[in-house]
Parts: sequence; structure tokens; C-alpha cells
Amino acid sequence: MLQFLGSAATFAIGAAVAFGAPVPDGTWPTSQGNVSFAEVYVVKSGEVFDGGMKTYDRSDITCLGQTESNGTSNAVFEVEPGATLKNVIIGTNQMEGVHCEMSDCTIENVWWEDVCEDALSIKGGNVSSVSRVIGGGARYADDKVIQHNGYGTVVVDGFFAQDFGKLYRSCGNCKSNPRQRFLNMSNIYADLEIIQAQRVDPNVSIIMMNENFGDQAVLRNIYVKPSTENYTECASSLGVNKSGARPALLTLADVVLDPFPFGGGVTTLDALHLGM
Repeated sequence: MLQFLGSAATFAIGAAVAFGAPVPDGTWPTSQGNVSFAEVYVVKSGEVFDGGMKTYDRSDITCLGQTESNGTSNAVFEVEPGATLKNVIIGTNQMEGVHCEMSDCTIENVWWEDVCEDALSIKGGNVSSVSRVIGGGARYADDKVIQHNGYGTVVVDGFFAQDFGKLYRSCGNCKSNPRQRFLNMSNIYADLEIIQAQRVDPNVSIIMMNENFGDQAVLRNIYVKPSTENYTECASSLGVNKSGARPALLTLADVVLDPFPFGGGVTTLDALHLGM
């Protein structure tokens, strides 16, 4: 079921957006230095790792594209439940970016210079888990930016995504499926004008959810700068248990053209509720 939120709901959303993260303007941060780890760096529960806007990568790993790796051991950071990773740029020498192995993490102002297999993987947790991605950005993702394998809800607010296959993907073939997942995404600038990544799937989408698992998403204030590529705002798939389901695409009709606050006349997806 697709439902466009009416005037009362839109008013409530407007208030929420005013107090949320600002819509990114497409500016990429300047690195303040480089740090390379010989193994994954674990941010422990209750800790805040402030990277000072330096670029972090691995000294022992190079990106192998969409080649399946050993998961967390090939990440730059593992962020435990209740921990925060902030003010970090993830460099190119890595495979798995950042992992939240048990959900309930906070990823704040983290930028992925060149996404490898995934930028952020969120796993584990429980039905009440909430993982937050506040600010930051990612670019040149051959496939997914945020991969949600775990339970609960992912909140994404004030994020800049440039040149990607899917900004958010609810896992379609995890061993733990069937599993219902939730997404709350707001104040997003998705720039698809530049095409540098090597697409794994020609079906580019902002989000992809599993229709048969009852996934739900709320999207607010989403700006898309299109290119010659075809894309859909929301795509659905029939999730399975560890196999290769192909997505059945679903395009939302509730898309309007509004002025983009930084110019360019991009498409705006605003105040949309997707409940499958």
C-alpha cells in the first residue's frame, strides 16, 4: 500500500524537518590528514570516536569491488551498540566501510570517499533497535550505500549521496529473513548527474524495500538531481531467505517538482509514506 500524507501530516512533518539536519548542498569536506589501520577499529559501547575530519582507511586492504569479503574484519570501523562514530572520511583502501554489527549505533558526519562493497552495514539488534545516520555523505557506489540486514529502524537525516545504485537497501536475501524493517529518511540530496560507478544493477533507486516482509518507509524532503539514467524513488522486491531474488520495481506517483534550495531545479520527493 502506498499512501501520500495529507495536509495535517505534512504540517507535522514540516515541523520535524525544521528541527532536523539541514539538506546538504553537495559540498564535499576537505580532509585534515590520513590515518591507516592494520585491522578494524572497534568503537566500544558508550564511546564517541571523533575523527577530526581525517581520512581513515586500511593499510592491508584494497577495494575489490563487489567481491564478497569476510565482513567486519575488512571494515575500517566497527561501531558497537550505543557507540558513536563522527567527523570521519572513509578512504578508498577498504572493502566494507563501516559496520554496526548489533545495530543501535550513531553515525554522524561520516563521509565515504569512494564506496567499495557497501558504505555502511547495519546488522543484528532487535525489533526496537534504532540506528542513526546523521549528516555525512557517500559517493561512487556500484551498488548499495546503506545495507540494512538487522532488525528495527534506520534513521537517515541530512545525507548527501552522489552516484550510487541504491541509497538504502533492506536486505532481500539474508539468512535471517523473513524480517520486517523500517526506514525514516529525511533531508536528503541525491545527485545522480555524475555517473562514475560501475552499476551492478541498472535499476537505480533511492530505496529498495521487501514488499512481502511488510517493510515500511517514511520519506521526507528528498531532493533528487537526475541524469540520463533511469531511476525510481522507491523500489520493492520479494525478499527471500539467502537466495537471489530479483526486485520487482515499483515507481511512486507522488513525486513533485519543487525549487531546490541550492539551485538546479531537482526533483523533490516530500512527505511520502511507503507501507508495504
